[in-house]
Amino acid sequence: MSGAMSWAPSPNIAYLLSLQAVRERAQVVLAAAREGRLHSFEFDEERMSAVADFVISVIERDFGPDRFSSIPPHGRWQHFEVGGVARVSSLLDQWTEQGCDKMELTRRLIDLFFVSVLLDAGAGDVWTFVEPGSGNVYNRSEGIAVASLYMFTSGDFSQDAGAPKVDAAGLLNLTDDLFSRGFQITPDNPLVGVSSRVKLLNSVGDSLLQLHDILGPTGRPGNLVDYLTKLSGESKTIDYEVLWSTLQQILIPSWPADRTRIDGFPIGDAWPLKVLSDEAKDRREVDTIQPFHKLTQWLGYSLTVPFVRVLGFKVINAQLGTGLPEYRNGGLFVDLGVLKLKSEVAVEHTSSDSALPAFPATSGTIVEWRAMTVALLDELFKLISSRFAKLGVELSMAQMLEAGTWKGGRELAAKYRPQSKSSPILILGDGTLF
Repeated sequence: MSGAMSWAPSPNIAYLLSLQAVRERAQVVLAAAREGRLHSFEFDEERMSAVADFVISVIERDFGPDRFSSIPPHGRWQHFEVGGVARVSSLLDQWTEQGCDKMELTRRLIDLFFVSVLLDAGAGDVWTFVEPGSGNVYNRSEGIAVASLYMFTSGDFSQDAGAPKVDAAGLLNLTDDLFSRGFQITPDNPLVGVSSRVKLLNSVGDSLLQLHDILGPTGRPGNLVDYLTKLSGESKTIDYEVLWSTLQQILIPSWPADRTRIDGFPIGDAWPLKVLSDEAKDRREVDTIQPFHKLTQWLGYSLTVPFVRVLGFKVINAQLGTGLPEYRNGGLFVDLGVLKLKSEVAVEHTSSDSALPAFPATSGTIVEWRAMTVALLDELFKLISSRFAKLGVELSMAQMLEAGTWKGGRELAAKYRPQSKSSPILILGDGTLF
């Protein structure tokens, strides 16, 4: 999809691109679940209290009894610090010594986080990254973070050789070979969806060039700092809805061309869902779509952090962001018995080669699972907020995701599937979705 598409979504499409639609449509699916009308899953809402107990235990273990306020929001920054290494802080110190002011420091972090998040769809169960110098080995999301950081500091995402920044030309010129070298990919160390990830960044590079008024003539993601700072005026406040609409304008033209369209207009990570079709009164196509926009949401959460930590900005309307519909959060509800695949669905999609059922990432089963994940994270947030309020503690959704559900989902995967540490339901994706 060319980044030169005209950005004029109709009201119906604009709604599907909104954060409000993600949450509201998922609530329709939850209401159907409560009446036993899901197509792929059985729903046991009585198990939600056990999920809340488990997630609270994880949060209290790591941040209790008096460090809850130190829980960082869910974001990419923490992944760069894997192994207890303060890589981001070290970069900030290095760049400051080189004469960068706080605006340029933030631009560079936005550049880094931008590409790293867009590369952060499932890596698969095999790939690892050996960090140069230390020899430490990382995999999955943190491995992708560290690998992308080294490519970034080497200038692999910029037209200026060796420059630690991102620009449109750098992304347009990225090749499978360059990416594979940076991510140490070999036949024995495969990463899911190499070509798909590279094509996505190529396409994003094209889109960045179309937005001179926001990103400047070179299409640098870091120029979002100047754009949003100017909009904030003296308030030093980022409106999350403004950031969201800007990210959608950049990314919607960039996603793979085979994704869902309404009247020819791409709608990104948004998919037909039979439950919504069942519930729709007049069966308009737009009413049957469940949006998620997971990678864009992950990016939105991540990009706010440098504004807060480096520039001292505040963020308003952040509560519009939803829980992220990916396999760690979703796996939590499966592993703890809230959701269970219907037996006939599980049997049909479990092969002799694997004890776990597997589905294409855009299949009805996975879309239903993701919709329920969004809705159940909202329900879980209510339960957890109520419990912590009795202790005088207030957590945000982003803090619950970071310290509770995502971490808890990963720990359950390691407990129940120690060899692969995979999701309880396998997702067959191309490395560009979630």
